[in-house]
Amino acid sequence: MSNDAKKKRSAPVFPKNRQMLALLGKNIKLAGKRRGYTQSLIAERTGLSRLTVRKIEQGDPTVSIGHYVAVLSVLGLVEDFGRVASDDELGRKLQDIKLLGHSANKSD
Repeated sequence: MSNDAKKKRSAPVFPKNRQMLALLGKNIKLAGKRRGYTQSLIAERTGLSRLTVRKIEQGDPTVSIGHYVAVLSVLGLVEDFGRVASDDELGRKLQDIKLLGHSANKSD
């Protein structure tokens, strides 16, 4: 296998999305500090390395989403992750437009 084939592929992360990951990392870091949790304690409780915990606190896009979930779980915040995209306002609007378009055609 060539070196190129062995390299991990990564999705492009655009600047706005990097900012959101950085905000997530900052929020995770603050939540840990509020609880008095050190990176070492979080690493011990998650089974992750301190380096990985540090990367999560920095919003590193190369860290597995599962690792983010593990840290959120230790912080008691994993339920917040479950609420992501639960209130899909744009999706509902698009669906309503489509439904209204179909019903308007049927009533003509």
